[in-house]
Amino acid sequence: MAKVVCVLYPDPVAGYPPDYARDTIPTISRYPNGQTAPTPDGPLGFKPGELVGCVSGELGLRPYLERNGHELLVTSDKDGESSAFERHLPDADVVISQPFWPVYLTAERIARAKKLALVVTAGIGSDHVDLKAAAGHGITVAEVTYSNSISVAEHVVMMVLSLVRNYLPSHRYAVEGGWNIADCVARSYDVEGMHFGTVGAGRIGLAVLRRLAPFDLHLHYYDPHRLIPELETELKVTYHDSPESLVSVCDVVNLQMPLYPSTEHVFNDDMFARMKRGSYLVNTARAKLCDRDAVVRALESGRLAGYAGDVWFPQPAPADHPWRRMPFNGMTPHIAGTTLSAQARYAAGTLEILQAFFAGQPIRPEYLIVEGGKLAGTGARSYKLT
Repeated sequence: MAKVVCVLYPDPVAGYPPDYARDTIPTISRYPNGQTAPTPDGPLGFKPGELVGCVSGELGLRPYLERNGHELLVTSDKDGESSAFERHLPDADVVISQPFWPVYLTAERIARAKKLALVVTAGIGSDHVDLKAAAGHGITVAEVTYSNSISVAEHVVMMVLSLVRNYLPSHRYAVEGGWNIADCVARSYDVEGMHFGTVGAGRIGLAVLRRLAPFDLHLHYYDPHRLIPELETELKVTYHDSPESLVSVCDVVNLQMPLYPSTEHVFNDDMFARMKRGSYLVNTARAKLCDRDAVVRALESGRLAGYAGDVWFPQPAPADHPWRRMPFNGMTPHIAGTTLSAQARYAAGTLEILQAFFAGQPIRPEYLIVEGGKLAGTGARSYKLT
């Protein structure tokens, strides 16, 4: 019998389950790159469209795990020496968490987890795990690749339009009883004709470019791996050989790059000084790509006209985090990739990973990050151990 410790975000304030707005969600069987959506064996422990990403939702895993004799412990209490997670970690065989409410598996925590064999990210992004330490301890790390990539891409498009059109302040005037047309439009522009650039053109960055192309922007990208010429021609997108080159010409910049020690705080005072005055920055990748206080300074000085993101450090962000009160922000909690639609896919993918692991069968290469003491599968293409 294995002990599975699952860390999920808390239930809705009004109680669980919520009153759902819709009865069904579309079925997505294949992603834009041809990869099939998760295909676990047997029935799911939930109905697609249900809220399964919170504690009471349990990712729908309990029926499968208990039917096969495993123990499931689900908690949102993850931080501090007296947290439920700390108490259960030493005898956990499997740890599951999400990027939206991450449990930070540091080298110290991994060293205390003597039985730990598998770490799963229900969603995309495993930088909350010390991958080098996991590899050193022979722990397999997996994530449900592509399950919520399009969800995040849609969120980026929403944020771009919200910032440039000054939507959030205008909405606030409306609900507060005002009719402040001049105040609303004093910071409102069309995106048509602007220059939009994405720093990182992987699954999400490319999906953003595809979705913004019909808005008649001039598209730009930087990525260590250049897109094929046919795709550049199709999207009419200009390649840049450095982020510095891209930001100097773009009106809107989207961050979609992975977080490594070498990319931490890459968007700092020096980088902001290279950007056009009045540029917009959207970050749904990782908060530590940006120097926290440099973002505030850029907004207050007018170097940035707006900043939107749904990634913070740490997560959850403290109540006094400056990004909550900085001017011209469009911040959300980390929600871009955890729509009810996305949850159906990443919960099913988590089940698929567990089924393979407990059966001693190979985990899909596209789900693998670390295996056999080294980066593997998607991890070998997307992460670094240094």
